[in-house]
Amino acid sequence: MASSSINLPAVPHIGFGQVRHKRIKPVEHAFAYPTYFLMLPMRSLSKETSTSLKHNRWAALSFYDKDHGDGRADSLSWLDELLRSEGIADATGEIWLHCYPRVFGYTFKPVSFWYCHSIDGTLRAIVIEVNNTFGERHCYLLEKPVFGAEQTATKVFHVSPFNHVEGSYRFRFMTMDSNTLARVDYDDATGPLLETSVSGELEPITPQSIRKALYSYPMMTFGVIARIHWQAFKLWRKRIAYVAKPTPPELFITRSKT
Repeated sequence: MASSSINLPAVPHIGFGQVRHKRIKPVEHAFAYPTYFLMLPMRSLSKETSTSLKHNRWAALSFYDKDHGDGRADSLSWLDELLRSEGIADATGEIWLHCYPRVFGYTFKPVSFWYCHSIDGTLRAIVIEVNNTFGERHCYLLEKPVFGAEQTATKVFHVSPFNHVEGSYRFRFMTMDSNTLARVDYDDATGPLLETSVSGELEPITPQSIRKALYSYPMMTFGVIARIHWQAFKLWRKRIAYVAKPTPPELFITRSKT
C-alpha cells in the first residue's frame, strides 16, 4: 500500500468510508461510523470552473476556503505562506486537501490533512490541521513524510476534555489506487491511549456521487459534532476524569520529531 505520492486525476474527489476511534485506557471505549469526505486538488481547483463541487458558493454540499487556515478567501495562499515560513519552498506541485465539506451550509472539521507535493510529484510535507470544539485551531507539520511510514509530533493542543496535553501523536498515511487511510494514534505519558483512523474509497465528484452522499448521510456534518458530544457523554458516564481546557499554544504550528 506504499506510494510516494497521491496518484489521482487532478479533479475533486469524494471518499466513502469509515471513521474509527478506540480508547485503550483507563477503560476501553470504541466506536465506528460511516462517513464521507472530500479529497481536493487545491492548485487545480483554483483554476477549475466546471466542477460539480460548489466552491465558495452555497449548495447542499460545498467547499469554502475560509473554513481553513486563517479564514482568508484563498486557503491555498495561506498554506503556501505557512510552508515558506517553515523553510519549505519546494512544495510547488499539487496540494491535495482531505477534509469534510459543508452540508447545507454547516461544517465542523475535527481534522483535515494537506498533502503537499513537490513539482516532480513526490510527497514533500503533510500539514495536519486540527480544530477543537472551543473554536481553536492548530497545525502539525510533517516534513518529508513517506506513505506507510510512521512519524511523530509532540501533542501541544487541547482537543478532548478527557485527555491531558502531554505525550505525542503517531501519524501514518497510506494510499493505493483510489483507497486512502489516515491514522492518528495518541500516546500519553504512560503509553498508547487512543487509536483513530479515517479511511475510504475515492471517486470523482459528480452530480451522482453528491446525491449518493446526501441521500446516504443527509445530516453528516451535523452528525459529526453531535457524535462528539454523545461520545463525550459516554466517557463521562464511564467516570473518565475531566480535564479543564488549558491556554492554547503560543505557536500555531508544531513540527514532527523525525
